[in-house]
Amino acid sequence: MTSAKRLRVAVLFGGRSAEHEISILSARFVVESLDRERFDPILIGIDKSGRWLAQDETALLEQARDPRLVRLNEAAPQVRLAETAIVAGALPHGVLEVAGGSPLDVDVVFPVLHGPMGEDGTVQGLLSLANLAYVGSGVLGSAVGMDKDVMKRLLREAGLPIVPFLSVGAARFARARGQVVAEALALGAGGPLFVKPANLGSSVGVSRATSGPQVEAAIDLAFSFDQKIVIEIGVPGLRELECAVLGNDEPIASRVGEIVVDHPDGFYSYAAKYVDEKGATTVIPARLATGEEAEIQRLAIATFRTLECAGLARVDFFRGEDGAIFINEVNTMPGFTAVSMYPKLFEASGISGRELVSRLVDLALEQARERAKLRTSY
Repeated sequence: MTSAKRLRVAVLFGGRSAEHEISILSARFVVESLDRERFDPILIGIDKSGRWLAQDETALLEQARDPRLVRLNEAAPQVRLAETAIVAGALPHGVLEVAGGSPLDVDVVFPVLHGPMGEDGTVQGLLSLANLAYVGSGVLGSAVGMDKDVMKRLLREAGLPIVPFLSVGAARFARARGQVVAEALALGAGGPLFVKPANLGSSVGVSRATSGPQVEAAIDLAFSFDQKIVIEIGVPGLRELECAVLGNDEPIASRVGEIVVDHPDGFYSYAAKYVDEKGATTVIPARLATGEEAEIQRLAIATFRTLECAGLARVDFFRGEDGAIFINEVNTMPGFTAVSMYPKLFEASGISGRELVSRLVDLALEQARERAKLRTSY
């Protein structure tokens, strides 16, 4: 059994995704923020081939904060989840088997994973089958939060404001390249378009395009990361606003922040976010008219509930020059890097990084207690 004083939290990071390096940076923040009087961290890195590897805390914390320089120790011992008995009504509990080492008890998992094979319901399904408590949304919320096409359809069905978009599968584009480009240009009506992989974050594979050749090149790039893409119109006078959400059945919203981009890409690209130190600045709280912040907070919570999220999410918005507000997307496991908005927004709302991480673990345990009450026999 684990100590009554401290819970063992398995921090799971890396992953088989183009956001692998951002996940490592996020894990660093989470590990630094864990309250050591309450929690004992266990670090598990997933390499790009899918191996689970025990990682050293000191090595993680000594790494640079540049995504181009971080990496896992791929010579570390492999780790796997052991089969554990499920006891009706009892809190989940797991065991990790470490090659050449002693088994480790686990009370809760913090999957600090971004993108496919981590944030999209795959790992959440594995942890649910293993009867482990874990931070964040479940299988459904994670899956629809990852897929920008399905996400936008659900938001539209709920009557929430989104910008006009179209989604395209790789097979259709292979059959009708010219037609797809023409449809995209018609959607944009002469204005800028944004082309994105449907199932990635951190602006990986995202391009801004204004002409036929640019659209075609942007589509090719997006398809190199995913088999489905989303094309949406650019909002005139665009301002990028973000609001963080925390909770389960009674979520709360943070103050609203703004991303002000000053980068050659002309939008909040991967380089502007993580590589160029001067690529973007944040303004928290955002400068908004009376009532606008409250409306964005309302929409953030409505999005969280519509998409069946739990624990945490960051909801991103566009504000047009006419004041119209549109939901861009939701991130069910937002970044926790030194420049990430999720912890910054709650810090501005009076919740420190340490308190935030503690609340997230507590919310995971709350969800696990509720699941443990469910009957499995009729």
